[in-house]
Amino acid sequence: MNATETLAQVAAECAACTNCGLHAGRKKAVPGVGPAEAEILFIGEGPGYNENEQGLPFVGQAGKLLDEMLASIGLRRAQVFITNVVKCRPPANRDPQPEELAACNEYLERQIAAINPKVIVTLGRFSMAKFLPNARISAVHGQPHTINGRLVVPFFHPAAALHQPDRRPALAADFARLPALIAAATQTEPPHPADEPDEPRQLTLF
Repeated sequence: MNATETLAQVAAECAACTNCGLHAGRKKAVPGVGPAEAEILFIGEGPGYNENEQGLPFVGQAGKLLDEMLASIGLRRAQVFITNVVKCRPPANRDPQPEELAACNEYLERQIAAINPKVIVTLGRFSMAKFLPNARISAVHGQPHTINGRLVVPFFHPAAALHQPDRRPALAADFARLPALIAAATQTEPPHPADEPDEPRQLTLF
């Protein structure tokens, strides 16, 4: 099964999933969207109202800001893959709960393996916690780490920049560094996951 087929299968499974209580409020699952060969994988937290209606990630105000940030570095949404740590909307946009994160984790792992991105950008603290469970996003945003052989960079969630405008310059600055990170990741052969230490290793690329 190739990457495109794997992603389609994950999407179909998400649409029928009953592994946690979030399915009860689901109109449409939001497995993610983007090319199977994307170099950058963005991982957000969970679908909101508009995403639940349309079945697509980041289609509300936060999505507009994400598109703006991508455009600022010469990228279009069609060039990246965008997903979330949970694929169904939490009620009233509350934080995803541990059992919900666990229920969706297999889907996310399969997406990461299929896409094999050069860089993973986590948007918000819940997606960051998948890779850096003990970190504070205010302390580590924009800092690249190699985790299990992959380059992972935590960013503030665009919604946080909308609700707290003082975070928008930091989000823009972190996006501005992405081209250099992608270039460095492309030039450096990533180590095999088995060769990686258990603890994440911070890289200094700029």
